[in-house]
Amino acid sequence: MNLTPLAQRFILHFGEMGSRWGINRTVGQIYALLYVSARPLNADEIAESLSFSRSNVSMGLKELQSWRLVKLLHQPNDRREYFEPPKDVWEIFKALLEERRRREVEPTLSMLRDALLETPTTDADRVAQQRMREMYDLIELSSAWFDDVQRLSPDTLASLMKMGSTVKKLLDVGESVRDKFRFSRADATPSAAEETGLPATTRERDGQ
Repeated sequence: MNLTPLAQRFILHFGEMGSRWGINRTVGQIYALLYVSARPLNADEIAESLSFSRSNVSMGLKELQSWRLVKLLHQPNDRREYFEPPKDVWEIFKALLEERRRREVEPTLSMLRDALLETPTTDADRVAQQRMREMYDLIELSSAWFDDVQRLSPDTLASLMKMGSTVKKLLDVGESVRDKFRFSRADATPSAAEETGLPATTRERDGQ
C-alpha cells in the first residue's frame, strides 16, 4: 500500500502526538493509517505500509482495541483479520476521553477516597486532608459532568460545544458594553446634586 505525501505527513504527526495522549508512537501511527485509509486493513498491509514488524503491529492493534479505537472485521472468503476505526469522529473523541479517565482519573479518585477515610492525628494532616477533599469534590463533579456528556448524541454534543463559543461572544459583548458605560459615566458633567453636595432626593424636596 503506497502512502501519499499528505497521508505520510498526517501519520508521522499523529505518531509524535500519540505519546502526549498516553499511547506510544507506533500505536499512534497505526491508528492514523487506519483513520485515513479508504478501507479496512489487515495486519500485513499495516506492517508493509509503515515498515513495522508484524509483532509490533499485532501489539499495537491490541492496544488500540483496548482503547476501543479500532474494530475487528472479517471479509468474505478471507481468513485474515481486518481493522478499521469508528466511523463517527465523535465516538472516537468520547472513547479517548473515557479511556483517559479510566487510566488516569479513577486511580486518583481511589487514592483520595482512601486518604479521606483516615482519621487525621495532627494539624498538618487535617489541613492536607481538607485540601484532598476539595480536590476529590472537584474531580467527582467533573466526572459526573463527563458521564452526562457521554450519554449525549453526537449531534447534541456538537451543538453543546458550539454554544460555548456563542456564550463567549455574548460575554465579550456584555463586557464591551459595561466598559463603554463606565467610560461615559466617568466623563459625564456633574449633576446639580453633585455641585451642591446634596443627594438628588434632598435637592428635589427643597426645590433646587
